Amino acid sequence: MEAKVFRFLKLVGVGFKARTEREGRELFLKLGYSHEVQFTAPPAVRVFCFKANLICCTGIDKNRVHNFAGAVWNCKPPEVYKGKGILYIDEVIKLKPGKKQKK
Repeated sequence: MEAKVFRFLKLVGVGFKARTEREGRELFLKLGYSHEVQFTAPPAVRVFCFKANLICCTGIDKNRVHNFAGAVWNCKPPEVYKGKGILYIDEVIKLKPGKKQKK
């Protein structure tokens, strides 16, 4: 018996939403662009949205699950000033300081 592999992604940002269709085969993301970003999951990978900002990629093949999650993450990687974007659930972003105010 093979174990299932899970990879969780979190959408951080105002108006960022995710939804799935066709029994977890298609993923639609609203990321602040003028259009929805659509992903079709490869065979042996399923996608679930627990909330509008929490995505779960699951399957038997670890390599396929991680490649698909990486492709989704690459759409909007977290930015270093505000921390918005798509993050892995266990990812920690070290925020950079912004511009300093002159006095």
